[in-house]
Amino acid sequence: MEKKQLIRVISCKHKFSSLFRFLKIAGIAWFASLLITLSACGDNKENPQPQPSKFIIRAADLSFLPEIEETNTIFYNEANQAEDALTILKNAGLNTVRIRLWHNPANGHSGLDEVTEFSARIKKMGLRVWLTVHYSDTWADPGNQPTPAAWVNLPANIMADSVYNYTSRVVALIHPDYFQVGNEINNGMLWPVGKFSNKENFISLVESGCKAVRQTDPECSIIIHYAGIYNAVDFYNLFRLTDFDVIGLSYYPIWHGKDLNYLQTTMQELALRFNKEVVVAETSYAFSLGWFDWTTNVIGDQSQLLADYPPTPEGQASYLKKIREISTLAAGSVGFAYWGGEWIAFKGPQSTSGSSWENQALFDFDHKVLPAVSAFNAQ
Repeated sequence: MEKKQLIRVISCKHKFSSLFRFLKIAGIAWFASLLITLSACGDNKENPQPQPSKFIIRAADLSFLPEIEETNTIFYNEANQAEDALTILKNAGLNTVRIRLWHNPANGHSGLDEVTEFSARIKKMGLRVWLTVHYSDTWADPGNQPTPAAWVNLPANIMADSVYNYTSRVVALIHPDYFQVGNEINNGMLWPVGKFSNKENFISLVESGCKAVRQTDPECSIIIHYAGIYNAVDFYNLFRLTDFDVIGLSYYPIWHGKDLNYLQTTMQELALRFNKEVVVAETSYAFSLGWFDWTTNVIGDQSQLLADYPPTPEGQASYLKKIREISTLAAGSVGFAYWGGEWIAFKGPQSTSGSSWENQALFDFDHKVLPAVSAFNAQ
């Protein structure tokens, strides 16, 4: 079936593991990657070489869009004509929209009602829905995985039941194409019960979410999401017996290193080692070091970026095209998602609580679409 094209790779003992480790330490990444493939016992006809997915994900996380649209903010297409942001991106080739879901957010944004309505709108446009479920009332990331207020103080077994029941309800209501169990869960989820140091609890919580998705909608692809590329193999070893479909990686040069070759070899190693599809679940890049509002931007200096990709509209476009190349050509890689593409400074130039991502959006300071969206093109 199209949206669950699992790659088939060879499974055998690691004949060349010692040599691979030596080559990896020595920095001979391309040859180490070749050995991974060779060590997969290619003469085993029951397990053919991995084939690319028939559906390549060209996504953007547009979770802020419903909130932005409430302010009647106007977006502009390449012809400088006012147009709905979703329409602009779809016309550029976007085929999937990633949406975060919070359990009970204070202001309702990214809550179940808003996300359900937004998902229906996306599907009506013929786009796919990728839910990123934080299992939190607010942001969850490697440094912060707060338990929803409604679940605080629950014992581990009841917490796992809550994850299962909540996940089942969400999937039955929205029927997403992709369901991400947790967001950047490097250090666990639902702290303190599911901290990484409590590995048994952590794995149980993730598996409860995966099981709920699988039993509620077998057609939905399940993603487990790790922030970064270093130590990713060790992380996914925790879930080698877990029933999920896609490995999701965040990659931002400011936080995850500036070696795009290592990103590619890591994606290929993960695909081959774990027999999973791999997607760049989050990435972004600056089109400027300037600013529009008075909210401090995450990116403000060239040293935070890659030397070969300047902070210009053209540099941003080149970077995203390179990410697209890496995320669709490496064995097992099935696409990418751009994070914060809609997060312009919609609260106005005087705001000190506006967008810290305004110079990494896919629209410039005048809200006109940028050349980077050409990376979404199907060709």
